[in-house]
Amino acid sequence: MMRRFSKICVAVVTAVSMVAGNLSQAAACPFCSAASQTFSEELGTMDVAVLAKLVKVPEQSNKAGDEIQKATFEIDQVIKGEGLAKPKEKFETLYFGDGTVGKSFLVMGISPPATMWSTPLPLTERGIKYLTDIVKLPKDGAERLVFFQEYLEDKDEMLARDAYDEFARAPYAQIKSIKDKLHHEQVVAWIKNPEIPASRRRLYLVILGVTGTEKDLPMIEEFLNSSDRKAKSGLDALIACYLTLKGESGLPLVEKLFLGNDKADYADTYAAIMAIRFHGTEGGMLDTKRLVKALHPMLDRPELADLVIPDLAKWEDWTVMDRLFELYKTANEKNSWVRVPVVNYLRACPLPKAKELLAECEKIDPAAVKRANTFFPGAPAAPAPSPEKASQVAPPAPLPAVADAYPMPSGGAALADAGQVRSGPTAAALPTPPADDELAMALNEGVQPAAALRKDTPQSNLWAVLGVPWGVGLALLIAQWSLLRGDR
Repeated sequence: MMRRFSKICVAVVTAVSMVAGNLSQAAACPFCSAASQTFSEELGTMDVAVLAKLVKVPEQSNKAGDEIQKATFEIDQVIKGEGLAKPKEKFETLYFGDGTVGKSFLVMGISPPATMWSTPLPLTERGIKYLTDIVKLPKDGAERLVFFQEYLEDKDEMLARDAYDEFARAPYAQIKSIKDKLHHEQVVAWIKNPEIPASRRRLYLVILGVTGTEKDLPMIEEFLNSSDRKAKSGLDALIACYLTLKGESGLPLVEKLFLGNDKADYADTYAAIMAIRFHGTEGGMLDTKRLVKALHPMLDRPELADLVIPDLAKWEDWTVMDRLFELYKTANEKNSWVRVPVVNYLRACPLPKAKELLAECEKIDPAAVKRANTFFPGAPAAPAPSPEKASQVAPPAPLPAVADAYPMPSGGAALADAGQVRSGPTAAALPTPPADDELAMALNEGVQPAAALRKDTPQSNLWAVLGVPWGVGLALLIAQWSLLRGDR
């Protein structure tokens, strides 16, 4: 019994750790968020997986205290764990479906030979073929995506979701590497379909950025100028795709519609910032100096300027130092949260004048300077540039992938699609750069700054610290309780 319990413990810990890993890791596709574990990932955590048919449904009992009876299944095919299970072998497990005898299911298990079976998952004939094919695929690499492409928007929704999740986890470089094998016309049709969910539309826009040409630009520009929220769904990816195909000449339109337009919805403005960040890290198409200049109009919008100040510091744009100090001086109760990121910007700036302005900031609002020092005690200073470059925008230091540096979580994506508008310190939950970014804004006491308002942003690190120990402990207690009941 103890040996069996030990193996269950190992399996539980492994499963919980994988969940924690998924929480702490942003999707690799720049604007995609995977919904769940893929079949490949689930199969990787199991000892055995079979395709089985339901052969016997237990009789229903309404007597109080009766234990739930198990259904009987017969194995048709072993897709993982050869030797641990055999075709024609029967087993029992809990099942709460419609009870159609002869129906096919995927059933996975751990700890053979006394295998603990999972809840059966019903499969169509297409689903059976899908599963038998994916176990033959290489464990990683771009060629996997060629296979999963054929199941995007599949009529079997379970397969469509799994194929999307595979793409969402794939590095952007892998998507680019199979450019010649991607179905351009099909992707365009999906983008035009208003019924496609925004999460999937983002993926198709990423793909269009890889496969598209100038011929696709009129369609994208029409979406960008539309007042229809559905036409602009997945706007962050839509703008990024537009800039990929249009190049720097597309930035004036983005500035006009979203960055420099004080009438633009907050969600639309934030989507444009996300697209700029993507091109500053992974896009590789646009000059960084031009990208950072595109963020300058945000400084004329004091209530939203805090969104881009960390980017200006990260990309070492010291040309706006005086403008930021002016924002600090003139901040009021509607935008006082801008002061902490301004302080962090000045702390990072290597120019002598930055120290002088920091001293002035402390005279104006010593509490803001104290908060910046408290939340970011080790904020690094940028290396001093040569005198001839001191007033120029220096190229950024190597940055992490955009999905790691500024993830677009489900909350942020949902907000962008809902079109919520931020208006002052009483606004609803909003997405921002994560709090662990060394130059991101800190929480201001006494007001609701941008960082404090982003309650939709998943706190991955918090879950990793608190959720994993609790989850492991609870899972182990449940496993032990189940074994003790089984020995009675």
